Amino acid sequence: MIGSYPRTRLRRPRAAAWSRALHRETLLTPADLIWPLFVTEGEGVEQPIASLPGVSRWSVDWIVLRAKEAADLGIPCLALFPNTQPERRSEDGREALNPDNLMCRAIRAIRNALGDSIGLLTDVALDPYTSHGQDGLIDAAGYVLNDQTVEMLVGQSLNQAAAGADIIAPSDMMDGRIGAIRDALEGAGHVNVQIMSYAAKYASAFYGPFRDAVGSRGLLKGDKKTYQMDPGNTEEALREIELDLAEGADSVMVKPGLPYLDIVRRVKERFAVPVFAYQVSGEYAMIEAAVAAGAGERDALVLETLLAFKRAGCSGVLTYHAAHAARLLNG
Repeated sequence: MIGSYPRTRLRRPRAAAWSRALHRETLLTPADLIWPLFVTEGEGVEQPIASLPGVSRWSVDWIVLRAKEAADLGIPCLALFPNTQPERRSEDGREALNPDNLMCRAIRAIRNALGDSIGLLTDVALDPYTSHGQDGLIDAAGYVLNDQTVEMLVGQSLNQAAAGADIIAPSDMMDGRIGAIRDALEGAGHVNVQIMSYAAKYASAFYGPFRDAVGSRGLLKGDKKTYQMDPGNTEEALREIELDLAEGADSVMVKPGLPYLDIVRRVKERFAVPVFAYQVSGEYAMIEAAVAAGAGERDALVLETLLAFKRAGCSGVLTYHAAHAARLLNG
């Protein structure tokens, strides 16, 4: 016990705004944000996503405009996700290896327009490219094959790194893929390309709107529980993260976000490495639904939830509210 009332009044430092600012333990800035963006075919195209009000798919030319907007707002990094045309999807997801696919064209366009003034994080998984919606190659029974999928992920990673990606972010949850990707990047001379591993990605009910955005919801056969983590498990998450760090991950991610802040905290305390969280599509949609229902005020809800990520130990947050939050933080 360090004091007692009335000599110690914990309300005393809260009495004025300047004092609250002086004593604030956790700060949120635009530099803590990563903005996920969805890319689609065409030119001058914006496609609003019904289940993600306020979020759209953008054609490559307009993605460049969003990248410039992010840089102006002080957002340091974008996360790109492609909405692959149905005719380019296949059982083996081979479009992921096409050096002129939608993702690679978006990377090159942003890099040509902005140079190194903004970071580009690219998703590595096969679900945007498979006709069955799974993150990897499947056998006759629909089981996702681990080692064969890893071979594809290595090729996908090299493809994106060659296009100019700064951070490779494998979201597939296959065993051993971080080591294989790291070795391939080193061998190809991409020594400064980072890996942010989706190391603790849970089989969550919060992903629905994202699957709408990348066009995989109606395609998905079965579920992803044989490779994404059980929501009841904590120790398993720590094992996943330990393995990925040993294999060469530069940072790790917990996904989803708010329902798993306990995992973020345990990871930070155990490993003291950069840990990120993804405030996923279902979390975003719930905030927007609360605002639409008059149950909360958007600005306050957005900033409070993002601050919670930082307080739990996150180095940064992937959030669809990134641009809105940055405007608020910039005053």
